[in-house]
Formats: sequence, C-alpha cells, structure tokens
Amino acid sequence: MSFSDLFDNEFKSRNKGHFSAIVRVATADGDMSPEEKLFLDKLAKQLEISKEEYEEILENPMKYPINPPYLYTQRLERLYDLSRMVFADHILGQRQKDILIKFALALGFTPGNVSFIVDKALSLLVQNVDLDTFVFEMQHMNK
Repeated sequence: MSFSDLFDNEFKSRNKGHFSAIVRVATADGDMSPEEKLFLDKLAKQLEISKEEYEEILENPMKYPINPPYLYTQRLERLYDLSRMVFADHILGQRQKDILIKFALALGFTPGNVSFIVDKALSLLVQNVDLDTFVFEMQHMNK
C-alpha cells in the first residue's frame, strides 16, 4: 500500500464517520423527513460516499466512529453540517438539541461551553447564513 493510498483511506474513513454522525441525527426521531433525505443525498455526494456505503451507513450508522477534526475551523464546518441537519425540518425538539450537543462534544467542543456553541449555531441557521458566515460568526462570538 502506498502512502497516498493510506491518506485516501484515512480521508474516506473520516468522511464515513462524519456522514454516519449526520445519519444518526437525521434518524434520531425515528422518522426521516424528505428534506433530511435530500440533505443526506447531497452530502453523500460531497463526501464521496458510494451508493453501497450510503445504504450500509443508513442500515447501521453506529458502525463508523466519529473522528473529530484537529483544526477548529474544520470542527466548525462539521458542526455547521450537523446543525443544518437538526434544523432541516424546522422543528427543534429537545431530543434533537441533545443529540447535537452530544455530537458537538464528540467533535471536540468543551463541555463548559457546548450549550452556548450549539445555541449560537442554531441561531445562525435561523438567519440562513452560509458556511463562511457561520464559521466567521462562531469564531468571533465572544468579541
């Protein structure tokens, strides 16, 4: 196995872990809305998830671990994806928020401020901000 193959496998594994985390959020309430399904379809293409992998992850999203990114900006990008999934059906129940907090912790956000971070993330989605604005606002929320 070449070095580039090893890198590709690690990249693919991280994408599967990220995608499975979003599938867990989408299926948390026991039902997947058409908007959530559409979001998953688009995200699978972005993350280069094959049709077979997609079906496998839908059947058992717990199979893949959540691999938190090292860089803060990358954690914010993943939080953006997860927050969009939670917000997709515009019905934010406590269970969905609790799951988002759980995944934010898994992404490496600290327990002391994770609720504040999740609340800020969801408030930005209410404003329908794009990824760049989301990352900027999250990085500067204490200023």
